Amino acid sequence: MDHIIAETEKHVVHLLNTNLDNSFVYHNLTHTQNVVKKATELADIGRLDPQSKKLLIISAWFHDVGFIKSINDHETHSAALAKAFLQKHNCTVDEIKTVNDLILATKMGYTPKNELEKLIRDADCAHIGNKNFSNVTQLLKKELELTNQKKLTNTEWLDENITFLTKDHKFNSDLAVSLWEKGKSKNLAKLLKDQSKLQLNKAKLKQKKEELKFKKNKIEIPERGIETMFRVTLKNHITLSDIADTKANILLSVNAIIVSLVMANLLPKLDNPSNTYLIYPTVVFVLFTVTSMILSVIATRPNVTRGEFTKEDVANKKVNLLFFGNFHKMKLDEFEWAMGEMMKDKDYLYSAMKKDLYFLGLVLNRKYKILRVTYTVFMVGIICSVIAFAIAFQYSGI
Repeated sequence: MDHIIAETEKHVVHLLNTNLDNSFVYHNLTHTQNVVKKATELADIGRLDPQSKKLLIISAWFHDVGFIKSINDHETHSAALAKAFLQKHNCTVDEIKTVNDLILATKMGYTPKNELEKLIRDADCAHIGNKNFSNVTQLLKKELELTNQKKLTNTEWLDENITFLTKDHKFNSDLAVSLWEKGKSKNLAKLLKDQSKLQLNKAKLKQKKEELKFKKNKIEIPERGIETMFRVTLKNHITLSDIADTKANILLSVNAIIVSLVMANLLPKLDNPSNTYLIYPTVVFVLFTVTSMILSVIATRPNVTRGEFTKEDVANKKVNLLFFGNFHKMKLDEFEWAMGEMMKDKDYLYSAMKKDLYFLGLVLNRKYKILRVTYTVFMVGIICSVIAFAIAFQYSGI
């Protein structure tokens, strides 16, 4: 028995060293030697008879030799190479058939029919229960990439290994279960832990990407710049409104003083028949002055709004909550609710600010139009009054 096993080892080592492509970084001589070692271990612990042990070890040596011929269906090529070798060494037909069956039993998804087939399948996958499982699987991944069979990301490869250990693989013999099932469970636990870490890292990476995207959007849509624009523009509008009110107040005060002076000094003189020529100029003067006062009051007079809104107005974004005239009659809780809804919706908030800006512009337009008319009336009134008094004095003969 030792002679045929030694010859088998010598033959297989020669075949793999000289004919196997360098791309096979997993299915190589090292893997074959490990399978032979594990098969021998199982045979010794299981106390196989010498003949069964011999055939099991020969099958372990030959089980992956077929990779020198082809990746596809390499088990069949391995069986053919083993058959040719055993025939040269005068093995019996039954021995050759047993070795052939054992080699073919290493195919993926095959269900073993006897104890020897269980043992060789377990020896072929013994690395699943070893401490170096992670390193071995990385070699297999690299081989799949180098031989263009499959290209997987680290995440995909991790998922595939977890699926294989949980669903596709199980040790067939009781011996293998007792020897390597505990190690398999540890390796599976490590894979699951790595998967959790990877998922956590992916979640963190996704969060970072979202943060970067958010920051990018903030750069592309500069909210601070928009808010500054609204703040400056609204401040300018309010300043212009104050200026308009100040101008109206100045006109109102000047005209009020003029009217007071006229009432105190000019009107008492009209009772004298000799001063009748002053009546028309005085009427013209007072008329223009009073008109200027009225227009000044109109320019500064606030508009009265209903001061109420409904939930439908808020839902439809129709009410501008930034203007007091739209909410001054509402209850506090209703106003707080409406403001909360607006603050949740950035578009609604910006829409309200735009409306506030727009309607302030309309108010300014109205004020300055009336002020322009007021100043025009005041100017024309002064001119007309001076002319009227000049004509009056001319025709009075003074």
